[in-house]
Amino acid sequence: MASMEDRGDSFEKKFAHDAELKFKAEARRNKLLGHWAADLMGKDPDAYAKEVIAADFEEAGDEDVFRKLRGDLDAHEVAVSDEDLRTKMNEMLAVAVEQIQSE
Repeated sequence: MASMEDRGDSFEKKFAHDAELKFKAEARRNKLLGHWAADLMGKDPDAYAKEVIAADFEEAGDEDVFRKLRGDLDAHEVAVSDEDLRTKMNEMLAVAVEQIQSE
C-alpha cells in the first residue's frame, strides 16, 4: 500500500514540476516577444516586455498575448501578419524552453 502512495506522490510532484516549468517558459517567451516587438515599434524593450507579461494574466491560453501584440503592432503600423506573429510566438517559446533547460 505504501508503494502506491509513493507512486501517487511521485506523479503529483511531476505534475507540479511540469506546471512550474510551463509557467516559467511562457513568462520567458513573453519577455522575449516583448523585446522583439518593442524593437519593431521603437519602444523601451524592458518596459514593453513587462506589459506583454502582464497581458498574459488576462485569460488562460495565448490569445491574450496575441491580442496585445497584434493591437500594439497595428497601432504602430508595423506590418506583421497573424501567421508570422503566431510563428514568432512558437519560436520564442522554443527558445525560452531551451534557455530554461540550459540553466
